[in-house]
Amino acid sequence: MEIADEKTGAVAQMNDYSVWAIPPEAVGEKLKNLMGALRSEFGGPEIPPHITVVGATSLTEQDAVEKFRSACEGLKAYHAMADLVIAGAFPSQCLYLLFHPTPEVMDASAHCCRYFGYKRSNRYMPHLSLLYGTLTKDEKNKAREKACVLDESIDGLNFQISRLALWKTDRKDKLTLESWKQIAECSLSPD
Repeated sequence: MEIADEKTGAVAQMNDYSVWAIPPEAVGEKLKNLMGALRSEFGGPEIPPHITVVGATSLTEQDAVEKFRSACEGLKAYHAMADLVIAGAFPSQCLYLLFHPTPEVMDASAHCCRYFGYKRSNRYMPHLSLLYGTLTKDEKNKAREKACVLDESIDGLNFQISRLALWKTDRKDKLTLESWKQIAECSLSPD
């Protein structure tokens, strides 16, 4: 979809953009290793570890970047605490790490959603997808068991979110995710 700028008449491309919370580097590496081991056995596309803060929203890149920067300005770093490894119903949530919906986590998402004008159809469920794909129920259970064996402390992860990233996330590219790319990143002020 394209829209024309009212002032200049220039045409801007509309794309889907999402806001992600990025784990600290050491936690991210630990998660990448776990996710890689799961992919090697169960397949699926590679995706950086993240907790979705704002789901896919159709905007121009300039508008998305402006909204992202504005949302980041008023947001402080916050803690995220993992709860359980769960096998989900959607390819993007084939196997995920559910996080406690603490006031900090819920408020950070609500804050960013306001800037993006994003309206949820369901209650926010903070999670980090460990594996994307379409597996059978048995395969999902095996993947969940494998995740817990590979990292016995996975469901006890507790870390500070001090970075958010804006990603271009084409909803039509759910199989390879090759079109997905990071557009911007911000560091949140200390809590």
